[in-house]
Amino acid sequence: MNFKKRLKERKDSISVIGLGYVGMPLALSFARLVDVIGFDVDEEKVHSFKMGVDPMNEVDDTVMKETAAKFTAWEEELKKAKFHIVTVPTPINEDRTPDLKYVKKASEMLGKHLKKGSIIVFESTVYPGVTEDICIPILEKESGLNCGKDFKVGYSPERINPGDKVHTLENIVKIVSGCDQEALEEIAAVYGLIIHGGIHKANAIKVAEAAKVVENSQRDINIAFMNELAMVFDRMGIDTNEVIDAMNTKWNALGFKPGLVGGHCISVDPYYFIYEAEKLGYHSQIVTSGRKINDSMDEFVVNSIIKQLILADKIIKQAKIVVFGITFKENTSDTRNSKVIGIINNLKEYGIDPLIVDPYANEEELWNNYSLTLSSIEEISDADCLVFGVPHDTFKSLNWSYIDSFYKSNMDNSYKVLIDVKGMFDKNQMENMNIKYWSI
Repeated sequence: MNFKKRLKERKDSISVIGLGYVGMPLALSFARLVDVIGFDVDEEKVHSFKMGVDPMNEVDDTVMKETAAKFTAWEEELKKAKFHIVTVPTPINEDRTPDLKYVKKASEMLGKHLKKGSIIVFESTVYPGVTEDICIPILEKESGLNCGKDFKVGYSPERINPGDKVHTLENIVKIVSGCDQEALEEIAAVYGLIIHGGIHKANAIKVAEAAKVVENSQRDINIAFMNELAMVFDRMGIDTNEVIDAMNTKWNALGFKPGLVGGHCISVDPYYFIYEAEKLGYHSQIVTSGRKINDSMDEFVVNSIIKQLILADKIIKQAKIVVFGITFKENTSDTRNSKVIGIINNLKEYGIDPLIVDPYANEEELWNNYSLTLSSIEEISDADCLVFGVPHDTFKSLNWSYIDSFYKSNMDNSYKVLIDVKGMFDKNQMENMNIKYWSI
């Protein structure tokens, strides 16, 4: 079956199951060329989509209003499609083992409505073997059909970078794989409709699954190395960023910087690798160590905040701290696994309840998930310490006179503490102003 041709002629449809940061761009991109059914179990979210509003603030409302994609929370609609893309979350449990409940539920639901001749592509991040050993058996059980004979399955790891307007879905290389050669070619052709950055055909589903886990584990390890250096250089009284600038003059320097590692990819995917490796009797040393270092960075930042407050002669429990930015990265509303939340929780252990400012974060989501509230930037005054945790463009555009108004009036600069987690500000300027300044 030539799926690409049938889709272009609108004889078949694509369904995208899970309309988050991965599924929504896929649905919108495909909908420019073919019929798309966008499915999500969150009825409130689906209603927003139908009204032309993206509650995640990743897509312009004009694009939402103009898209031809059909959004639904009714699973019966999946029967209208024969090419299905599953993009549901794959988080970790509290014990940091893989949480596959969403991908299992999606497989069960899809299996009940699967038709002969269909192709299912999983994009959710998993450890090698999940698609073939867990998802396919569920699809076969629920549908009564046989994989390879009645339907085909593939895996294509997502590479969406929330908030990134440069490395978008269409212009980055797309890895695809299939349960057999026919499936591989069909899947590659369908994605080729929207992908301009190139298609890489993996020889096996497990190879594609592993590639996703490894590419994020690699970044995690490299950042962990820089974070370890930052913690040591802090004790040495050496500016880490100055060391990095000097190091990067070498032609083969990698360009990584220290920082908080959160979100739903880099801080999660390595645990999928660690889990499967341990099941096979191998205890990962490098990947596990990297995770341990990066998971401890919020505590390192808080210890540095406390130290700077003491140096500024502040009474810790009475210090008024304002945290700017709570999302896991800049210019996105996503707070999942944000290490800034770890900073806030650690501060509370010292009896400090900081104010939080973030024009990107979803206030309702923040309260429901973390019992935290947001303050508007106009409310901020009489602060002892400002913590810039996320370098949102909005914060970068603030001039110093406005930032200075957030502190207590008539306070000498030597008593003003500014914690610059991502190095937004000019260190020399801060020091020339005699401000207690600290950055990773």
